[in-house]
Amino acid sequence: MELAPPHLPRKTSLAIIGAGPHALTFVTHLLQKRAKMRSKFTVFDPSGRWMSRWRQQFAALEIPHLRSAAVHHPDPNAFGLRKFAESRSSELFAPYDLPGTKLFDDFCTDVISRWDLNNQVHQNAVTQIIPGVNCFRIHLQDGQSITAKRVVLATGGAKLQIPDWVKQIKSGYPQNKLCHSTSVDLRSKHLAGEKVLIIGGGLTSGHLAVGAISRGAKVHLMIKRQLQEKLFDAEPGWLGPKYLKGFFACSDYKERSKMIQQARNGGSITPEIGMQLRRLVRNGNLKIDENCQVVKAEWLGNSWLIKCSDDSTHEFSQIWLSTGSQFDVTTEPLLKDVLAAYPMNIVNGLPVLEENLRWHGCDLFIMGGLAALQVGPTARNLSGARMASDKIVPAIIN
Repeated sequence: MELAPPHLPRKTSLAIIGAGPHALTFVTHLLQKRAKMRSKFTVFDPSGRWMSRWRQQFAALEIPHLRSAAVHHPDPNAFGLRKFAESRSSELFAPYDLPGTKLFDDFCTDVISRWDLNNQVHQNAVTQIIPGVNCFRIHLQDGQSITAKRVVLATGGAKLQIPDWVKQIKSGYPQNKLCHSTSVDLRSKHLAGEKVLIIGGGLTSGHLAVGAISRGAKVHLMIKRQLQEKLFDAEPGWLGPKYLKGFFACSDYKERSKMIQQARNGGSITPEIGMQLRRLVRNGNLKIDENCQVVKAEWLGNSWLIKCSDDSTHEFSQIWLSTGSQFDVTTEPLLKDVLAAYPMNIVNGLPVLEENLRWHGCDLFIMGGLAALQVGPTARNLSGARMASDKIVPAIIN
Protein backbone atom coordinates (compact mmCIF):
# COMPACT_ATOMS: atom_id res chain seq x y z
CA MET A 1 0.00 0.00 0.00
CA GLU A 2 1.50 3.33 -1.10
CA LEU A 3 1.11 6.09 1.45
CA ALA A 4 0.60 9.73 0.59
CA PRO A 5 3.91 11.61 0.48
CA PRO A 6 4.65 13.49 3.71
CA HIS A 7 3.84 17.20 3.88
CA LEU A 8 6.93 19.41 3.73
CA PRO A 9 7.12 21.64 6.83
CA ARG A 10 8.58 25.17 6.68
CA LYS A 11 11.11 24.26 9.33
CA THR A 12 12.38 21.16 11.04
CA SER A 13 14.43 20.39 14.12
CA LEU A 14 16.55 17.87 12.20
CA ALA A 15 17.05 17.35 8.46
CA ILE A 16 18.43 13.98 7.38
CA ILE A 17 19.82 13.96 3.87
CA GLY A 18 19.80 10.53 2.23
CA ALA A 19 17.60 7.48 2.90
CA GLY A 20 20.08 4.62 2.52
CA PRO A 21 21.30 2.11 5.11
CA HIS A 22 23.23 4.79 7.05
CA ALA A 23 20.25 7.14 7.39
CA LEU A 24 17.96 4.25 8.32
CA THR A 25 20.42 3.03 10.97
CA PHE A 26 20.67 6.53 12.42
CA VAL A 27 16.89 7.02 12.60
CA THR A 28 16.20 3.68 14.36
CA HIS A 29 18.99 4.38 16.87
CA LEU A 30 17.65 7.89 17.45
CA LEU A 31 14.08 6.68 18.04
CA GLN A 32 15.25 3.89 20.32
CA LYS A 33 16.86 6.49 22.59
CA ARG A 34 14.26 9.25 22.21
CA ALA A 35 10.87 8.14 20.81
CA LYS A 36 9.45 11.67 20.86
CA MET A 37 11.95 12.75 18.16
CA ARG A 38 9.61 11.05 15.68
CA SER A 39 7.80 14.30 14.81
CA LYS A 40 10.99 16.35 14.79
CA PHE A 41 12.98 15.09 11.82
CA THR A 42 12.57 15.31 8.06
CA VAL A 43 14.27 12.91 5.61
CA PHE A 44 15.13 13.83 2.01
CA ASP A 45 15.98 11.47 -0.83
CA PRO A 46 15.45 11.83 -4.60
CA SER A 47 13.69 8.43 -4.67
CA GLY A 48 11.21 9.20 -1.90
CA ARG A 49 11.88 5.76 -0.39
CA TRP A 50 14.22 4.13 2.08
CA MET A 51 17.09 2.00 0.69
CA SER A 52 16.14 2.68 -2.93
CA ARG A 53 19.67 3.20 -4.29
CA TRP A 54 20.99 0.22 -2.32
CA ARG A 55 18.27 -2.00 -3.82
CA GLN A 56 18.95 -0.72 -7.32
CA GLN A 57 22.71 -1.33 -7.07
CA PHE A 58 22.41 -4.84 -5.65
CA ALA A 59 19.81 -5.80 -8.28
CA ALA A 60 21.78 -4.24 -11.16
CA LEU A 61 24.90 -6.26 -10.27
CA GLU A 62 22.89 -9.38 -9.32
CA ILE A 63 24.70 -9.61 -5.98
CA PRO A 64 23.45 -12.77 -4.21
CA HIS A 65 24.44 -11.82 -0.65
CA LEU A 66 26.12 -9.15 1.43
CA ARG A 67 29.79 -9.11 2.31
CA SER A 68 29.15 -8.30 5.98
CA ALA A 69 27.93 -10.68 8.68
CA ALA A 70 24.32 -10.91 9.90
CA VAL A 71 24.98 -8.70 12.96
CA HIS A 72 25.47 -5.63 10.72
CA HIS A 73 22.17 -4.04 9.73
CA PRO A 74 20.07 -0.92 10.45
CA ASP A 75 18.16 -2.21 13.52
CA PRO A 76 19.47 -1.35 17.02
CA ASN A 77 19.02 -4.98 18.09
CA ALA A 78 22.20 -6.67 16.79
CA PHE A 79 20.48 -10.08 16.75
CA GLY A 80 17.35 -8.81 15.00
CA LEU A 81 18.33 -10.13 11.58
CA ARG A 82 19.28 -13.58 12.92
CA LYS A 83 15.90 -13.81 14.65
CA PHE A 84 14.13 -12.65 11.49
CA ALA A 85 15.98 -15.36 9.52
CA GLU A 86 15.06 -18.24 11.84
CA SER A 87 12.80 -19.87 9.24
CA ARG A 88 15.10 -18.86 6.33
CA SER A 89 18.47 -20.22 7.44
CA SER A 90 19.29 -21.25 3.85
CA GLU A 91 19.57 -17.52 3.08
CA LEU A 92 22.51 -17.07 5.47
CA PHE A 93 25.73 -17.86 3.62
CA ALA A 94 28.96 -19.30 5.01
CA PRO A 95 31.21 -18.24 6.55
CA TYR A 96 29.89 -15.88 9.25
CA ASP A 97 26.24 -16.04 8.12
CA LEU A 98 26.32 -13.45 5.36
CA PRO A 99 22.69 -12.48 4.68
CA GLY A 100 21.24 -13.10 1.21
CA THR A 101 20.25 -9.90 -0.60
CA LYS A 102 16.51 -10.71 -0.53
CA LEU A 103 16.66 -11.66 3.15
CA PHE A 104 18.44 -8.40 4.02
CA ASP A 105 16.00 -6.38 1.92
CA ASP A 106 12.98 -8.08 3.55
CA PHE A 107 14.49 -7.47 6.98
CA CYS A 108 15.01 -3.77 6.23
CA THR A 109 11.40 -3.55 5.01
CA ASP A 110 10.38 -5.10 8.34
CA VAL A 111 12.57 -2.59 10.25
CA ILE A 112 10.98 0.31 8.34
CA SER A 113 7.45 -0.83 9.20
CA ARG A 114 8.27 -1.82 12.82
CA TRP A 115 9.67 1.64 13.47
CA ASP A 116 6.76 3.15 11.54
CA LEU A 117 8.99 4.95 9.04
CA ASN A 118 7.14 4.15 5.80
CA ASN A 119 5.88 7.63 5.29
CA GLN A 120 8.94 9.59 6.35
CA VAL A 121 10.96 10.25 3.19
CA HIS A 122 10.37 13.35 1.09
CA GLN A 123 10.95 12.69 -2.60
CA ASN A 124 13.26 15.58 -3.25
CA ALA A 125 16.96 16.05 -3.85
CA VAL A 126 18.77 18.57 -1.66
CA THR A 127 20.75 20.94 -3.89
CA GLN A 128 22.28 23.32 -1.33
CA ILE A 129 22.89 23.62 2.42
CA ILE A 130 23.43 27.22 3.48
CA PRO A 131 24.50 27.85 7.09
CA GLY A 132 22.65 30.67 8.86
CA VAL A 133 22.61 31.80 12.48
CA ASN A 134 22.03 28.61 14.53
CA CYS A 135 20.25 27.00 11.59
CA PHE A 136 20.60 25.92 7.97
CA ARG A 137 18.62 26.85 4.88
CA ILE A 138 18.13 23.72 2.81
CA HIS A 139 17.29 24.21 -0.86
CA LEU A 140 15.50 21.46 -2.77
CA GLN A 141 15.49 20.52 -6.42
CA ASP A 142 11.85 21.51 -6.95
CA GLY A 143 12.58 25.09 -5.83
CA GLN A 144 11.23 24.75 -2.28
CA SER A 145 13.37 25.34 0.78
CA ILE A 146 13.20 24.49 4.48
CA THR A 147 14.99 25.71 7.61
CA ALA A 148 16.66 23.06 9.77
CA LYS A 149 18.20 23.49 13.19
CA ARG A 150 20.52 20.52 12.68
CA VAL A 151 21.53 18.43 9.69
CA VAL A 152 22.76 14.86 9.33
CA LEU A 153 24.39 14.22 5.95
CA ALA A 154 24.10 10.53 5.05
CA THR A 155 24.38 10.53 1.26
CA GLY A 156 27.57 8.49 0.86
CA GLY A 157 29.33 11.48 -0.65
CA ALA A 158 31.88 9.64 -2.78
CA LYS A 159 33.13 10.85 -6.14
CA LEU A 160 33.66 8.33 -8.96
CA GLN A 161 37.29 7.70 -9.81
CA ILE A 162 37.82 7.99 -13.55
CA PRO A 163 41.25 6.97 -14.92
CA ASP A 164 43.27 9.63 -16.76
CA TRP A 165 43.28 7.74 -20.07
CA VAL A 166 39.48 8.00 -20.17
CA LYS A 167 39.66 11.80 -19.96
CA GLN A 168 42.01 11.83 -22.95
CA ILE A 169 39.69 9.94 -25.33
CA LYS A 170 38.44 12.13 -28.15
CA SER A 171 34.66 12.29 -27.88
CA GLY A 172 32.41 10.70 -30.47
CA TYR A 173 32.02 7.21 -29.01
CA PRO A 174 28.57 5.89 -27.95
CA GLN A 175 28.13 6.53 -24.21
CA ASN A 176 26.95 2.96 -23.53
CA LYS A 177 30.24 1.54 -24.86
CA LEU A 178 32.26 2.99 -21.98
CA CYS A 179 30.66 3.36 -18.58
CA HIS A 180 31.36 3.30 -14.87
CA SER A 181 30.16 0.23 -12.98
CA THR A 182 27.59 2.37 -11.13
CA SER A 183 25.64 2.76 -14.37
CA VAL A 184 25.86 -0.87 -15.56
CA ASP A 185 22.61 -2.78 -15.10
CA LEU A 186 23.22 -6.43 -15.93
CA ARG A 187 19.47 -7.11 -16.08
CA SER A 188 19.13 -5.12 -19.30
CA LYS A 189 22.26 -6.44 -21.05
CA HIS A 190 22.38 -8.81 -24.04
CA LEU A 191 26.05 -9.63 -24.50
CA ALA A 192 26.23 -12.67 -26.76
CA GLY A 193 29.39 -12.38 -28.86
CA GLU A 194 30.59 -9.22 -27.07
CA LYS A 195 34.13 -8.75 -25.77
CA VAL A 196 34.01 -6.74 -22.55
CA LEU A 197 36.97 -5.14 -20.80
CA ILE A 198 36.42 -4.65 -17.06
CA ILE A 199 38.94 -2.44 -15.25
CA GLY A 200 39.47 -2.91 -11.52
CA GLY A 201 40.13 -5.59 -8.94
CA GLY A 202 37.33 -5.08 -6.42
CA LEU A 203 34.28 -7.18 -5.66
CA THR A 204 32.13 -5.17 -8.08
CA SER A 205 34.36 -6.12 -11.02
CA GLY A 206 34.06 -9.77 -9.96
CA HIS A 207 30.25 -9.59 -9.96
CA LEU A 208 30.30 -7.79 -13.33
CA ALA A 209 32.57 -10.43 -14.88
CA VAL A 210 30.36 -13.30 -13.67
CA GLY A 211 27.20 -11.51 -14.86
CA ALA A 212 28.60 -10.56 -18.28
CA ILE A 213 29.85 -14.09 -18.98
CA SER A 214 26.52 -15.60 -17.97
CA ARG A 215 25.02 -13.39 -20.72
CA GLY A 216 27.33 -14.73 -23.40
CA ALA A 217 30.23 -12.26 -23.26
CA LYS A 218 33.96 -12.98 -23.23
CA VAL A 219 35.53 -10.89 -20.48
CA HIS A 220 39.01 -9.46 -19.96
CA LEU A 221 39.62 -8.33 -16.38
CA MET A 222 42.47 -5.85 -16.04
CA ILE A 223 43.92 -4.96 -12.64
CA LYS A 224 46.79 -2.57 -12.03
CA ARG A 225 48.19 -4.82 -9.28
CA GLN A 226 47.69 -8.39 -8.02
CA LEU A 227 44.13 -9.65 -7.53
CA GLN A 228 43.53 -9.78 -3.77
CA GLU A 229 41.20 -12.19 -2.00
CA LYS A 230 39.76 -11.17 1.38
CA LEU A 231 36.58 -12.14 3.17
CA PHE A 232 35.84 -8.55 4.19
CA ASP A 233 36.73 -5.03 3.01
CA ALA A 234 38.83 -4.61 6.14
CA GLU A 235 39.98 -7.04 8.84
CA PRO A 236 37.28 -7.86 11.44
CA GLY A 237 39.64 -6.40 14.10
CA TRP A 238 38.54 -2.97 12.81
CA LEU A 239 34.99 -3.62 14.06
CA GLY A 240 36.03 -3.46 17.70
CA PRO A 241 38.70 -2.38 20.18
CA LYS A 242 41.35 -4.78 18.80
CA TYR A 243 42.46 -2.25 16.15
CA LEU A 244 40.25 0.75 16.90
CA LYS A 245 41.83 1.35 20.32
CA GLY A 246 45.18 2.19 18.72
CA PHE A 247 43.43 4.15 15.95
CA PHE A 248 41.57 6.41 18.39
CA ALA A 249 44.65 6.77 20.61
CA CYS A 250 46.53 8.25 17.63
CA SER A 251 46.10 12.04 17.55
CA ASP A 252 47.95 12.53 14.25
CA TYR A 253 45.26 12.58 11.55
CA LYS A 254 47.75 12.00 8.74
CA GLU A 255 48.68 8.78 10.55
CA ARG A 256 45.00 7.87 10.91
CA SER A 257 44.48 8.47 7.20
CA LYS A 258 47.39 6.12 6.47
CA MET A 259 45.89 3.46 8.76
CA ILE A 260 42.56 3.71 6.89
CA GLN A 261 44.25 3.29 3.51
CA GLN A 262 46.32 0.34 4.69
CA ALA A 263 43.32 -1.36 6.29
CA ARG A 264 41.20 -1.14 3.14
CA ASN A 265 44.16 -1.48 0.78
CA GLY A 266 42.24 -0.85 -2.42
CA GLY A 267 39.69 -3.33 -3.74
CA SER A 268 39.54 -7.04 -3.06
CA ILE A 269 37.30 -9.96 -4.03
CA THR A 270 35.87 -12.63 -1.75
CA PRO A 271 37.27 -16.19 -1.88
CA GLU A 272 33.87 -17.31 -3.23
CA ILE A 273 34.01 -14.94 -6.22
CA GLY A 274 37.70 -15.83 -6.65
CA MET A 275 36.71 -19.48 -7.09
CA GLN A 276 34.06 -18.56 -9.68
CA LEU A 277 36.55 -16.41 -11.61
CA ARG A 278 39.16 -19.20 -11.71
CA ARG A 279 36.52 -21.57 -13.09
CA LEU A 280 35.64 -19.04 -15.81
CA VAL A 281 39.34 -18.68 -16.69
CA ARG A 282 39.59 -22.47 -17.07
CA ASN A 283 36.49 -22.46 -19.32
CA GLY A 284 38.17 -19.90 -21.58
CA ASN A 285 35.54 -17.19 -21.03
CA LEU A 286 37.68 -14.96 -18.84
CA LYS A 287 41.20 -13.59 -19.03
CA ILE A 288 42.69 -11.90 -15.96
CA ASP A 289 45.56 -9.48 -16.52
CA GLU A 290 47.31 -8.45 -13.30
CA ASN A 291 49.87 -5.63 -12.89
CA CYS A 292 48.61 -4.14 -16.12
CA GLN A 293 46.83 -0.92 -17.02
CA VAL A 294 45.40 0.83 -20.04
CA VAL A 295 47.51 3.70 -21.33
CA LYS A 296 45.40 4.66 -24.32
CA ALA A 297 41.94 3.91 -25.73
CA GLU A 298 40.60 4.80 -29.15
CA TRP A 299 37.10 4.28 -30.54
CA LEU A 300 37.32 2.80 -34.04
CA GLY A 301 33.67 3.12 -35.01
CA ASN A 302 32.40 -0.21 -33.73
CA SER A 303 35.04 -1.30 -31.22
CA TRP A 304 37.72 -0.03 -28.86
CA LEU A 305 41.42 -0.30 -29.59
CA ILE A 306 43.29 -0.49 -26.28
CA LYS A 307 47.00 -0.04 -25.69
CA CYS A 308 48.31 -1.39 -22.37
CA SER A 309 51.27 -0.66 -20.11
CA ASP A 310 52.92 -3.93 -21.25
CA ASP A 311 52.77 -2.67 -24.88
CA SER A 312 50.08 -5.19 -25.86
CA THR A 313 47.02 -4.04 -27.85
CA HIS A 314 43.50 -5.47 -27.72
CA GLU A 315 40.08 -4.84 -29.23
CA PHE A 316 36.88 -4.76 -27.17
CA SER A 317 33.26 -3.93 -27.87
CA GLN A 318 32.65 -2.39 -24.43
CA ILE A 319 34.61 -1.07 -21.44
CA TRP A 320 33.27 -1.06 -17.88
CA LEU A 321 35.16 0.94 -15.27
CA SER A 322 35.02 -0.68 -11.88
CA THR A 323 37.54 1.81 -10.55
CA GLY A 324 35.74 2.68 -7.33
CA SER A 325 35.13 6.03 -5.76
CA GLN A 326 37.00 8.48 -3.62
CA PHE A 327 35.93 10.47 -0.58
CA ASP A 328 36.85 14.12 -0.84
CA VAL A 329 34.98 16.70 1.19
CA THR A 330 36.19 19.52 -1.07
CA THR A 331 34.33 18.08 -4.07
CA GLU A 332 31.04 17.37 -2.23
CA PRO A 333 28.68 20.04 -3.66
CA LEU A 334 26.40 19.98 -0.61
CA LEU A 335 29.26 20.96 1.68
CA LYS A 336 30.57 23.86 -0.42
CA ASP A 337 28.79 26.62 1.52
CA VAL A 338 29.42 24.94 4.89
CA LEU A 339 33.13 24.69 4.09
CA ALA A 340 33.20 28.37 3.07
CA ALA A 341 31.45 29.50 6.28
CA TYR A 342 33.29 27.09 8.59
CA PRO A 343 36.73 26.26 7.16
CA MET A 344 37.92 22.89 8.24
CA ASN A 345 41.14 20.93 8.71
CA ILE A 346 41.16 18.38 5.86
CA VAL A 347 43.51 15.40 5.58
CA ASN A 348 43.65 13.57 2.23
CA GLY A 349 40.13 14.72 1.40
CA LEU A 350 38.67 13.75 4.79
CA PRO A 351 37.39 16.40 7.21
CA VAL A 352 38.67 16.37 10.80
CA LEU A 353 35.25 16.28 12.48
CA GLU A 354 34.59 16.53 16.21
CA GLU A 355 34.42 13.23 18.06
CA ASN A 356 30.62 13.12 17.75
CA LEU A 357 30.98 13.62 13.95
CA ARG A 358 29.87 17.25 14.17
CA TRP A 359 31.32 19.79 11.76
CA HIS A 360 33.38 22.22 13.82
CA GLY A 361 31.40 25.41 14.38
CA CYS A 362 27.91 24.31 13.32
CA ASP A 363 25.31 21.59 13.96
CA LEU A 364 25.96 19.52 10.85
CA PHE A 365 26.88 15.87 11.35
CA ILE A 366 28.40 13.51 8.79
CA MET A 367 27.99 9.75 8.30
CA GLY A 368 29.67 7.39 5.84
CA GLY A 369 33.10 7.41 4.25
CA LEU A 370 33.67 11.13 4.91
CA ALA A 371 33.58 10.38 8.66
CA ALA A 372 36.39 7.81 8.46
CA LEU A 373 38.94 9.81 10.50
CA GLN A 374 36.55 9.59 13.50
CA VAL A 375 34.97 6.16 12.83
CA GLY A 376 37.77 4.14 11.24
CA PRO A 377 38.27 2.18 8.01
CA THR A 378 34.76 0.65 8.03
CA ALA A 379 33.02 4.06 8.15
CA ARG A 380 31.30 3.49 4.81
CA ASN A 381 30.09 -0.03 5.72
CA LEU A 382 27.00 -1.16 7.65
CA SER A 383 29.12 -1.54 10.80
CA GLY A 384 30.29 2.04 10.29
CA ALA A 385 26.66 3.21 10.15
CA ARG A 386 26.09 1.80 13.65
CA MET A 387 29.35 3.28 15.00
CA ALA A 388 28.46 6.69 13.54
CA SER A 389 24.95 6.51 15.01
CA ASP A 390 26.40 5.72 18.44
CA LYS A 391 28.43 8.93 18.19
CA ILE A 392 25.82 11.26 16.71
CA VAL A 393 22.64 10.23 18.58
CA PRO A 394 23.80 11.39 22.05
CA ALA A 395 24.86 14.74 20.58
CA ILE A 396 21.42 15.21 18.98
CA ILE A 397 19.33 14.26 22.02
CA ASN A 398 21.39 16.34 24.44
